[in-house]
Amino acid sequence: MSMKGSGQAEPREINWDGGVSWIAYPEEGMQRASHALATDAGVLLVDPVDAAAEELYADLGEVAGVCILLDRHERDAVTFADRHDVPVYTPAWMDGVPSNPGRSAEPLADLLAGTDYAVEEVLDSPIWQEAALVDETGGTLLVPEALGTAGYFRAGDERLGVHPMLRLTPPTRLREFDVERVLVGHGAGVTEKGAAAVRGAVENSRRRAPAAYLGALKQFLP
Repeated sequence: MSMKGSGQAEPREINWDGGVSWIAYPEEGMQRASHALATDAGVLLVDPVDAAAEELYADLGEVAGVCILLDRHERDAVTFADRHDVPVYTPAWMDGVPSNPGRSAEPLADLLAGTDYAVEEVLDSPIWQEAALVDETGGTLLVPEALGTAGYFRAGDERLGVHPMLRLTPPTRLREFDVERVLVGHGAGVTEKGAAAVRGAVENSRRRAPAAYLGALKQFLP
């Protein structure tokens, strides 16, 4: 199994109330997911991977911007920003995103203008800077890396798992949010009873770490 796909592929479409997500290369091991959020301020694309995805979010409205929520999730943000002639946004405190000639990132406010999405810090360390978007009114939490549904995130029958590198120090603050769905950067996300899935993932993270590590090892062994 290839970790990252490339070239031409048919993206997997994931519809939800308030937007659409897609997995550009459904057969890849990393299961990189991208998101288009429909807001009163326009469509926000989050951590997008380039694919034939424009028709998936075309009916949501005009694209207003592209958000990078993880310092290493630059992905194809600049490609999408250039395509739609819109800014690239990152949290003001996130200084680890690589710079691009002619495309400086603009800072995100704590509350995205014209939306119900709040920008919440998940991690801010020298090796990992990550933010989440939370709209409790609409019932949506978007976490780009700390949580995921790809196979190597989960242990056993978990619907949602903590990133392998965070299993022993899980992001406990994410339990605070009362949401129905959880969108992630790797995998299809959780579409119902999201708050319960987050609590289960975080509270059992350490206990299930050995099973998670063994499962991830088996997944990527030839």
